[in-house]
Amino acid sequence: MIVRDLTPADLPAVTALLGQLGYELADHEVRHRLEHLMKTPDHAARVADIDGKVVGLLHVFERPALEKPREAVVQSLVVDAAQRARGVGAALMRDAEAWARERGLASVALYTRVDREAARAFYERIGYRLSATSHLLRRDL
Repeated sequence: MIVRDLTPADLPAVTALLGQLGYELADHEVRHRLEHLMKTPDHAARVADIDGKVVGLLHVFERPALEKPREAVVQSLVVDAAQRARGVGAALMRDAEAWARERGLASVALYTRVDREAARAFYERIGYRLSATSHLLRRDL
């Protein structure tokens, strides 16, 4: 397995992985979002590749803040259901941590939904701890 930068050729696999995460999106929507993300400084999109097949996706970015030090935030992490519990997610998280260290960041944070118990357990197994609970409020414009 290798972890590498996401390329436009990975679009179908990325769309399928996002679907497994619960985000059913059309290819053109994912393409549009990826084009924007890849031009945005301080973001990285990486994939786990086994024998030429994309089996995992990571999106990490640097978040500056006034009330705390800059940190890396894992926005998306998804591993193909057929490849889970085989080290792919852990490899992608190590990649996110290396990316953060290269940028001089001291921490990596992420959010996971409360109903994703298996995801929370995975993050705890690799050393992440609950830091806070919060409510997400949104207003559509």
